[in-house]
Amino acid sequence: MACNSCTSEAPRNVGPKWRRALWIALIVNAGMFAVELGAGVASHSRSLQADALDFFGDAANYAISLAVAGMALTWRARAALFKGATLLILGLWVLLSTAYAAYVGTLPDAETMGIIGIMALVANAVVALLLYRFRSGDANMRSVWICSRNDAVGNMAVVAAAAGVFGTGTAWPDLIVASILAALGISGGRQIIRQARRELEEERLSNGGSRSALPLPGNSC
Repeated sequence: MACNSCTSEAPRNVGPKWRRALWIALIVNAGMFAVELGAGVASHSRSLQADALDFFGDAANYAISLAVAGMALTWRARAALFKGATLLILGLWVLLSTAYAAYVGTLPDAETMGIIGIMALVANAVVALLLYRFRSGDANMRSVWICSRNDAVGNMAVVAAAAGVFGTGTAWPDLIVASILAALGISGGRQIIRQARRELEEERLSNGGSRSALPLPGNSC
């Protein structure tokens, strides 16, 4: 499932082992995002495309933690705002393409779905084990590990969808899983945007700005 931790907080007490683990996790997640998205398009699997959002979200989390560590809250919030907007756009694209696939009746390749889904599950398991030692660190460290652990649920859903497509000979298992994962990605993007806007507003107010200059965001995640 999409990671909705919405943390733009830079990690405290960043050590070389933590940075090295984040770099490895970033490379794995960015690579799997490209693999899943490409395989999803090639195999006409919307659930693979939707699951790729998980890898994009995690890769963005790791990149933000590495790039803006130690920077002012404003820059961290802006980075999170960009991530949230991109996640929202990708989620809407997957949801619309899923609706189109349901309309035209395209049957995805179940074998490709299963192989890539298992690859994604292994990748998330490796990252979760890599970050396991940091699970009892600060809130940012713990959220990164929890996100990687929880994303395995989305990977298992894709594998189940592949089995469903193979067993039923229809695209509906793929479309249902894709719709759920895309909706989670859209929800996560909206939550990240709301919190980032709230942090920018709080930072502006702390610098003597006026509350009326910027609309108040919705509930934070």
